[in-house]
Amino acid sequence: MSSSAAFAYSSASVASLPPSAEAIAAVTAALAAMLGNRLVTSLAVRQQHGHTLTWIPNQPPDAVVYPHSTEEVSEIVKLCSAHRVPVIAFGTGTSLEGHVNAPYGGVCVDMSQMKRILAVHGEDLDCVVEAGVTRKELNEHLRDQGLFFPIDPGADASIGGMAATRASGTNAVRYGTMKDNVLALTAVMADGSIVRTSTRARKTSAGYDLTRLLVGSEGTLGIITEITLKLHGIPEAISAGVCPFPSVQAACDATIVTIQSGLPVARIELLDDVMIRGVNIYSKLGLPETTMLFVEFHGSEAGVKEQAERFGEIAADCGGGPFDWATKAEDRSKLWQARHDAYWAARSLRPGAESVATDVCVPISRLAECVEETKRDIAESGLIAPIAGHVGDGNFHTQPLVDQADPDEMARCQGFIDRLVKRALAMGGTCTGEHGVGQKKIKYLEAEHGAPALAVMQTLKRALDPLNILNPGKILPM
Repeated sequence: MSSSAAFAYSSASVASLPPSAEAIAAVTAALAAMLGNRLVTSLAVRQQHGHTLTWIPNQPPDAVVYPHSTEEVSEIVKLCSAHRVPVIAFGTGTSLEGHVNAPYGGVCVDMSQMKRILAVHGEDLDCVVEAGVTRKELNEHLRDQGLFFPIDPGADASIGGMAATRASGTNAVRYGTMKDNVLALTAVMADGSIVRTSTRARKTSAGYDLTRLLVGSEGTLGIITEITLKLHGIPEAISAGVCPFPSVQAACDATIVTIQSGLPVARIELLDDVMIRGVNIYSKLGLPETTMLFVEFHGSEAGVKEQAERFGEIAADCGGGPFDWATKAEDRSKLWQARHDAYWAARSLRPGAESVATDVCVPISRLAECVEETKRDIAESGLIAPIAGHVGDGNFHTQPLVDQADPDEMARCQGFIDRLVKRALAMGGTCTGEHGVGQKKIKYLEAEHGAPALAVMQTLKRALDPLNILNPGKILPM
């Protein structure tokens, strides 16, 4: 199907989902002939790709395919487009808002066998990778060259998935998010055409910024197959440590002063007393069960020493401390692994319960107020919901632990999340700082952006995906 033919369809075709059984059968047969055993239709595999770390009911695709190249992805999408069958891109399945569910069935395109690191340009501090490469695999490959890629969501997510969800992580306060670290993309569009959005140049003013349009689009505008990333040199020295505080307010005050003072903090993470209890159980850290900041500095030996000492002074002025810091790699690794394992640590607080992880982001001047109000709301709702946050950029997560078989508890949880989002929006924030919209946060977009902006997004979606086959049912009400 040519591009012009695909984009000539009217928006009325959006209403054709779900596809007919005949369309699914035709696509599945054609894919089997094309891919052989790289097409899987067993229920267990389909359910694994319907969802993983989410509380949303499982909505499995009709088939799962494992392409080996951008060209194969293109052929898969062309076939699905011809039969108006949905296509859902899948990385490692670690998203939390229902991004990879298949509410209309269709074909899940699992990128896990596209793992080539295509090029590393050390002199230019960039690299080109296929979408299935994970962040840990990339950094393992780069380590011997003295380079690293800094974006570190808690899970070992795929680079393609990280780009699609505009991922962030603990390093964002210094290195930015995926939108700041992607130079260019190769993507397969809804008609199967292959688009390269930019070059390796560090800046450009040539035309529309298609890279930023696709970063964060959650597979609804195109399937990302290759990514050109910015890299950074591994710092000469790194210091990291933990600092207790008597309250969330005191910890947030210390964070604000640290940033306003110009200290080049690389990571500054808040864990409330409930989350610390979970971390102690799961990661065996033995920390005082009070509000804590986990902090890290990058630079020269003298620089990180000076920065750590200055932070200790700021913490003391805000009523916190002592700040215990270390430069040994094994000590730092244990600390940050515990932070990255916070999702699992939280679940240890109520074995057998399901986790309803969510996030919001507010201006850091409102962060303490937002977190304190949220903690009061948690207590009044009768929930167990630990909090962890990337406080350097105003983003925090809370993780209610609930019994899904208890309708009252689920209702209290949903009411809590609704109030959390409204609270963040009222403070000039967003309904999600890094989890993304997926299925569960669609209802908040109009309140955040306004109807005219939402209409612009819908216009873009219809223009680029007139048949609504790319990850339908996500981000936007269509």
